[in-house]
Amino acid sequence: MASRIASRRKVQVAPLLALLPALLVVLFAYLGTMGWTVWISLTSSRLLPVNNFVGLDQYARLFKDARWLLSLQNLVTFGLLFIGLCLVIGFLLAVAIDQRVRAEDGLRTIFLYPYSMSFIVTGLVWQWMMNPALGIQKTVRDLGWTSFSFDWSVQRDMAIYAVVIAGVWQACGLVMALMLAGLRGVDGELWKAARVDGIPAWRFYLSIVLPLLRPMIVTAVVLLSIAVVKVYDLVVALTNGGPGTATSMPATFVMDYLFSRQNIGLATAASSVMLVTVLCVLAPWLYAEYFRKPRAGGER
Repeated sequence: MASRIASRRKVQVAPLLALLPALLVVLFAYLGTMGWTVWISLTSSRLLPVNNFVGLDQYARLFKDARWLLSLQNLVTFGLLFIGLCLVIGFLLAVAIDQRVRAEDGLRTIFLYPYSMSFIVTGLVWQWMMNPALGIQKTVRDLGWTSFSFDWSVQRDMAIYAVVIAGVWQACGLVMALMLAGLRGVDGELWKAARVDGIPAWRFYLSIVLPLLRPMIVTAVVLLSIAVVKVYDLVVALTNGGPGTATSMPATFVMDYLFSRQNIGLATAASSVMLVTVLCVLAPWLYAEYFRKPRAGGER
């Protein structure tokens, strides 16, 4: 009896020992650095970290900085357009492919391929495409439409929308894949019943299919929201934050003050605000998926 209890304890301890290195990495490499970053944001650190506690002074300076406020405005503009367009275009692409079209595998690959590239590559591709001397504008003008203009990346008022186009081009394939997986899981009997009742296709998708795709939509929104908050590579490769500061984002603000302007305190304050933003995005999703008790009947 005692040997059985000892063997059971060994079995229970073995997984914990296997997970111990990962747990230590999470505690020290992730949580530890997060805590250190928040602490530095509460000090007067500039070129090097110091322990001179100044409270929320760095945050007060941060939200009085015109560039930071512009970065937040750009982030909201980019985020709303990026997430909205990705959801709409991704859903429409999924619906189109779900019609059992020819060369379905090839179309899925084509639409999903941009997501396999990094934001750096995407930014460079669209920088060339929007270059007035090399890209789409020059090609169209060479064909005879001399008044055509597509140089948004160098126009201060339109540069943020150039970033949106590049981001949507890369990410809408991911949304398509998620939505297509959800569409393939819809019961075929629902389609038959809708046809018998004479329900229009658009009404069926809006009233029946979209509610069934709620888990996929939530997952897509969370993934896209995290990409929005930490967007950096795409902006640097496409516009480098310009013209001027027209496409400055919180991530570019952090990197600039951290490495170029040697103001660690202000940079960590900005990164702490970004951390809180990400947590605010993740917390409702984590609660709904893992912590909320299911209702009677098995529904969440």
